[in-house]
Amino acid sequence: MKTPEQFLEENGFVAAADLDRAALLSAFISEMDRGLRGEPSSLMMIPTFVGVNGKIPEGSSAAVLDAGGTNFRGAIVSIPPNITDKQNQPMPGTKGEVDEEAFYNAFASEVKRLEGKASCKKLGWCFSYPAEATKDLDAKLVRWTKNIKAPAIVGQFVGKELMKRTGGEGVAVVNDTVATLLAAKATEGDKTYSSYIGFILGTGTNTAYVEKNKNILKMAGLDPEGSMIINAESGAFDKAPRSKFDEAADAKTGNPGIGLLEKMIAGAYLGGVGLEIYKAAAKEGLFSKEAASALGGLGSLETMDFDNFCAGFKKEGRDNVLDTVFANPDDAKMAKRLGLPVFERAAVLTAVQLAAFVIKSGEGADPAAPVAINADGSTYYKTRAIPFDATVRRELDEMLVQRRNVHYAITPQVDDAPMVGAAIAAML
Repeated sequence: MKTPEQFLEENGFVAAADLDRAALLSAFISEMDRGLRGEPSSLMMIPTFVGVNGKIPEGSSAAVLDAGGTNFRGAIVSIPPNITDKQNQPMPGTKGEVDEEAFYNAFASEVKRLEGKASCKKLGWCFSYPAEATKDLDAKLVRWTKNIKAPAIVGQFVGKELMKRTGGEGVAVVNDTVATLLAAKATEGDKTYSSYIGFILGTGTNTAYVEKNKNILKMAGLDPEGSMIINAESGAFDKAPRSKFDEAADAKTGNPGIGLLEKMIAGAYLGGVGLEIYKAAAKEGLFSKEAASALGGLGSLETMDFDNFCAGFKKEGRDNVLDTVFANPDDAKMAKRLGLPVFERAAVLTAVQLAAFVIKSGEGADPAAPVAINADGSTYYKTRAIPFDATVRRELDEMLVQRRNVHYAITPQVDDAPMVGAAIAAML
């Protein structure tokens, strides 16, 4: 009988140890450059018109809104990061369709509640839906996600519309990845960072970095001596080697062919890849008849269950379907050998893309001024099957520090990073 490693390789699955880091790095940077030039690329490289220059005075505070899911939040954020007056409420449009006035009135009421409690006159708004950024830090909604029903808002500049109803002195609208990058500034203290990267790896994934190329800034109509955050939409990178299992899992999603890197590393998809591996392995005779029969009736697999099973972790109060499917110890051993490579590959691909953004930033030559990476998201910090963060750091050390003498620092995790980052956008 073939080994699990042979089975994976025969189906095009490239194990972490066999991934060509140099080739992937080159491909990632090439896609970034093409996207920045407006040429065909899997990476959108969206200009945000947000900079990072300036120090945030300790004690500064701003009122913040955070909208990106089924709830939105309002709070006062002060630096060093401290969040007060936080309040959650349903996102308008989640309980049924709302018109323009009902939508903005919900946010205007929250702004009024926070009025007079912050030192910064400008409002920070983390707005994490597909939107076009503008030079005055507004956002034009392109489409809703997460089943929000507020069709009148599509095509509107949400910051401008909110200010009409609040009479405020301005708003800085940023998405969650840009806000995560800005939140790294809140961890500076006495440290010196040469540049910043914001990275989210949870249900989905995305990355933002600081671009300082004069020609690119000039093309965007900005000061060529300055800098600007670029939202890469990095989950769309399509040059990583995909297996038959990745292709099969992708075909069953609601958006096949879209977000190919995201579907190899993010929490919404890893369970699906694992299930395709298990079902194919059963057909190859790698499992007992009992396990193969049980797998045949399994329609889906949550990444949490896949991860917990591979880690040998039993979550209190949660039955894991894989513990039942692979009740036979030999089946369980085989399943873990087939499953762990999915998480190992995800960690290496994560490190490759982060290395590409560090290199593209053009900074980090001075070890006393590394490039700061603020990583956020449950997949990055809560994966149990492998030591995910430690694996990423080991790979970055090899690709950046040892091979290029380029230095990075993964910053301390910032709680409520999108809110903190939105506050900093307003303060800057």
